[in-house]
Amino acid sequence: MNRYAYNPDPKKSAKAFGRGFRISQRSSNVVCSRISGMSLEKGRRFLMNLLIQKESIGGKYYTNVTKELLNLLRFAEGNAEFKGLDPGKLMIHASAHTGFTFYRPRNWKRRMEKRKITNIQLVLEER
Repeated sequence: MNRYAYNPDPKKSAKAFGRGFRISQRSSNVVCSRISGMSLEKGRRFLMNLLIQKESIGGKYYTNVTKELLNLLRFAEGNAEFKGLDPGKLMIHASAHTGFTFYRPRNWKRRMEKRKITNIQLVLEER
């Protein structure tokens, strides 16, 4: 069982957890903090605009993070539908956390390159 950073009432919320994304944790924090507090429709529209580069955050588009968050948002929305929550009243709470680090097995010169992994928690709460 995963521990979430935000634990609302289970009857009025739906959760999704993404583990092992090969995206930057710093970029994930920027995008997650931006969409936290938005409604579901507004957050989805903002992420789609980031993906097609209509809007930016500080001049950056964060396309890799946006793709993963849109996919995770779709899963959380499915969980909310299954619980019978109203999609018009759902608010997003997203957070990104550092995952594990592994070393890239390559040739002699590049043998100790680190690759970092990010975990993302997404909670949709009915308000």
